[in-house]
Amino acid sequence: MEGGNRRHRRNPAPIRPNAAKLHLQQQQQEADFNDKKVIASTYFSIGAFLVLACLTVSLLILPLVLPPLPPPPSLLLWLPVCLLILLIVLAFMPTDVRNMASSYL
Repeated sequence: MEGGNRRHRRNPAPIRPNAAKLHLQQQQQEADFNDKKVIASTYFSIGAFLVLACLTVSLLILPLVLPPLPPPPSLLLWLPVCLLILLIVLAFMPTDVRNMASSYL
């Protein structure tokens, strides 16, 4: 009777649920990657690819061939500095959350 009360497993090495989920997630990621690969290969036509390649080559070659340009006016050099200061001020400016229009508050 000792053998009758014992429960026998059908599968000696059951797959853990986490391992099965991980395997399914990996298969899904591989399928998504293959789909993205197909989309990326059809995203650019041959003509668009040639235009981008010519633009890249011209950006690499033209600065070596053309004469150097004169420096820009000094007032124009302050434009990036002013934009950076404006962005820093806006980043650290306190906001009143109660006045912001949002659906989740």
